[in-house]
Amino acid sequence: MTGHFTQVTGGANSQLEPEWVDEVLLAGRADDVCLHLGIPVSRGELGRLVTERRRALADAGLRRGGSAALCLPPSLAFIANLLACWQIGAQASLLDHRLTAFEVDVALRRLAPQVVVTVGSAAAGGPLRGFSEVAERADAYPDGRPAATSHAVIQLSSGSTGPSKIIGRDAASLVEEVRRYTLIDGVPGGGERIVSLASMVHVLGLVGGLLYSLHAGVQLTIPARTTADGILSAVAADERPTTLLGVPFHIELLASVLDPPKLPQLTGMTTGGELVRPDVYAAFVNRYGVRLGNMYGMTEAGVIATDLFGRHRPAVMPAPGIAFREQDGELDLALPASPYLGQQDPSRWSDGWLHTRDAGTVDPLTGLVRVLGRRDSQVSVGGLKVDLTEVEHTLAALPEVATVVVVHDHSIEAYLVLAEGAALPAVERQITTRLAPYKRPRRLHVVEQLPRTATGKLVRSQTALRGVAPGLPG
Repeated sequence: MTGHFTQVTGGANSQLEPEWVDEVLLAGRADDVCLHLGIPVSRGELGRLVTERRRALADAGLRRGGSAALCLPPSLAFIANLLACWQIGAQASLLDHRLTAFEVDVALRRLAPQVVVTVGSAAAGGPLRGFSEVAERADAYPDGRPAATSHAVIQLSSGSTGPSKIIGRDAASLVEEVRRYTLIDGVPGGGERIVSLASMVHVLGLVGGLLYSLHAGVQLTIPARTTADGILSAVAADERPTTLLGVPFHIELLASVLDPPKLPQLTGMTTGGELVRPDVYAAFVNRYGVRLGNMYGMTEAGVIATDLFGRHRPAVMPAPGIAFREQDGELDLALPASPYLGQQDPSRWSDGWLHTRDAGTVDPLTGLVRVLGRRDSQVSVGGLKVDLTEVEHTLAALPEVATVVVVHDHSIEAYLVLAEGAALPAVERQITTRLAPYKRPRRLHVVEQLPRTATGKLVRSQTALRGVAPGLPG
């Protein structure tokens, strides 16, 4: 399902005209079902809904070259508003609906969108809902500014506060990634289904799920509930070949089902994020009898390497058109322009190379890439990215906290020195309003003094930190 689209070339700022949404994503038979969120949604119905939302956003003041922020749960409303923003020719910033009001406020002050789209009213739901039925509202944001760049979508690397990076991708980059998916062996084709468990705010669910499915004529289904039963019921609801799309957390959930139902339509599962543990990998493959593939991707560039059939595990093969190099034990990705907004950091991108901060190797003969782990503070919690520095900065900003170090082993932990007269319950109360649940430290260790190096820098060795925490083995 391809089409001609108008491109404006301008070097690093090359962009597509707003018509790309109709030509690349919404083209096709009007009566074809493209989405299933509790009810089937045809292309014609989606197109009409996008048109309605485009008018509502225009009434709120959004124009071509403008900026909007979407803070909506996974829903038909999210999809329609996103496509409507792009049809207008505006820039859309995506905020995770799980963020606290404090985090959303910080993000909006950083981004300064002209229009903010939020939930006006919602049907009853819960934390395990795969999608929500919401009535949205669009409001002008005080002191909002038009888009400063030609990027179509803006995403925050790991939340909304502290040091999280603001990442922009233009429409040409999104279309390039969508077409990259069409060249990868094992990706579902027209007439098949993707049951997606991945958040549409993040790149795997956004491009690998939503945008690719719309382009390729693949029906995208979101389960009503993200429990194991809810996911398997969504697969069983249709006889067409079905691929699951999710993160390692979902694989662990499904692998825990000891006697899953027979699902002949299930062709496999693709996961993003960190490598699945060998025992979980074996349990999933043995219980479901299908392939379990891995994708390596980044918010900055989308999918960049894959192993959808488990042939190269634990390595991955660069995706079509993607080039890597190994530099001082770190993986660099060829990227013609910096994806970061604001002040440029040469340690993140320079001279046409994105420095991934992932330790890894590139086999000079086969080109296979081996990812060995993060070299910075970003970790994965239940498949969601968390920047430990963001958590640390948030805790350090509390008046009750004098000094703090945040680390991650099996969970996020904080070692902190309290301010004079402060008590731990006050810290615990404030954390619930300033950090989304998946970012919150599972353990808070109050210590008298944090270990430091001879030059005064805080020591982040967990062994050293345990040694100063009462009741913990060193």
